[in-house]
Amino acid sequence: MEENTINKEWYVIHTYSGYENKVKDNLEKRVETLNMQDKIFRIVVPEEKRVITTPTGKKREINKKTFPGYVLVELVMTDESWFIVRNTPGVTGFVGSHGGGSKPEPLLPEEINFILKEMGLASISEIDMEKGDRVKIISGPFSDMEGIVSNIDLPNYKVDVLIELMGRSTKVELELYHVEKITNY
Repeated sequence: MEENTINKEWYVIHTYSGYENKVKDNLEKRVETLNMQDKIFRIVVPEEKRVITTPTGKKREINKKTFPGYVLVELVMTDESWFIVRNTPGVTGFVGSHGGGSKPEPLLPEEINFILKEMGLASISEIDMEKGDRVKIISGPFSDMEGIVSNIDLPNYKVDVLIELMGRSTKVELELYHVEKITNY
């Protein structure tokens, strides 16, 4: 398993425009049903939040696709993972593939780090957190609460945090990008 994390790289897949989320859902289901969690990890539709004004004058926040027609996939490139991704309904191919059955080139680390940072997500190399650290929850239903890290699941980008809820210590599982380490407590 440790060997796989070394070979994990990000790839760009091309989809029909407007089908990015459907492709993401289809691929996530295939990863689970085909038991490929050790080869295919994160699937991200690059989006940014925008505030628009409705015709009635109200401001509303929407998610706008940063790269329409593209989905990012973090995986270990094997014949099997390559086959599963490119044969997912809605996927038209990998970006960076030279055709003729050749495997695609992955994104450079600086490219994916820039994209993830723009989306408010972290790359695994930027995670500076360990068990016992005090964290603040920065988004989601427990936003602005503080807690203690009880477990970190790096391959799945999840963290268990103990928070105090109604006078009891309660464990909540969060995405890593939903918490931020408190350095001065």
